[in-house]
Amino acid sequence: MKTNFSPQAAVRKKSPAKGKGPLFYMARSWRLYVLLAPTVVYLFIFNYIPMYGIQIAFRDFVATKGIIGSPWVGMKHFRYFFSSPQFSSLLVNTIKLSLFSLLWNFPFPILLALMLNEVSCIRYKKFVQNITYMPYFISTVVLVSMLNLFLAQQDGMINQALAALGGAKVDFLGKAAYFRTIYIASGIWQGTGWSSIIYLAALSGVDTQLHEAAQIDGASRIQRMWHINVPCILPTATILFIMSCGQIMNVGYEKVYLMQNSLNLEVSEVISTYVYKTGLLNVKYSYTTAIGLFNNVINVIVLLLVNQLSQKLSETSLF
Repeated sequence: MKTNFSPQAAVRKKSPAKGKGPLFYMARSWRLYVLLAPTVVYLFIFNYIPMYGIQIAFRDFVATKGIIGSPWVGMKHFRYFFSSPQFSSLLVNTIKLSLFSLLWNFPFPILLALMLNEVSCIRYKKFVQNITYMPYFISTVVLVSMLNLFLAQQDGMINQALAALGGAKVDFLGKAAYFRTIYIASGIWQGTGWSSIIYLAALSGVDTQLHEAAQIDGASRIQRMWHINVPCILPTATILFIMSCGQIMNVGYEKVYLMQNSLNLEVSEVISTYVYKTGLLNVKYSYTTAIGLFNNVINVIVLLLVNQLSQKLSETSLF
């Protein structure tokens, strides 16, 4: 039986109809939008609706009058914060602590992932992964308690070891010079294993034929790591670095606040702890909302600048 079949006609039938708007394509893929809906609703409720409260930063907020009923004062709280004697020290301490943490914490997960990727013994690899992942699940309170026990001047494990070796005991927690080092080192210990997961996932997608071809050409293991593995995970590392730069002003107050004492306050007082003490303890909601808004504006500016710079240098960016 002879049939008249035209490939051009089949293509025309399968091609989308002209003149159809976005609603047509949304209706055709409605199942995907149903799956997306819970996430959109969650973001709208918990991320966009609370933005209504930003105007507290421009008002003298009184709880009994509500947000709208509170008097409008414009940039009063911003001017007060910028002219306060604590502004420069808070800004410097926050930037230093966040920047040093980023520069030191960022490379270690990459190095751990590269080394674990080269381990051929599966049991040993899983053992190391479990050991390095576990500190991430320790709460901040427990972590700081461990630091207090290990670094105590009289009976701490570190000082006892120093005394046994003939050295003098050091007040690690009482000297401002050691605060950032302890904060960053404990952060590396706690987060390196967990942060390496995404790099291990990226390394699992590296084409094995590249390594086989490099071996045939006589490349050593170090050369294959540097010229194959590192370029393959570089886009992932770039994206994570950009996102980390977008939080440069966000130093979590919990760990810093728990590590604070009157002796290291000159370097440990950051914007987040200042907001906690001033906003919640002294009930200055408008003032601390203005500080938080200033923080977020700086984060957005840094994110945009680093993203644009990355786009120009490596052609990898968030948007």
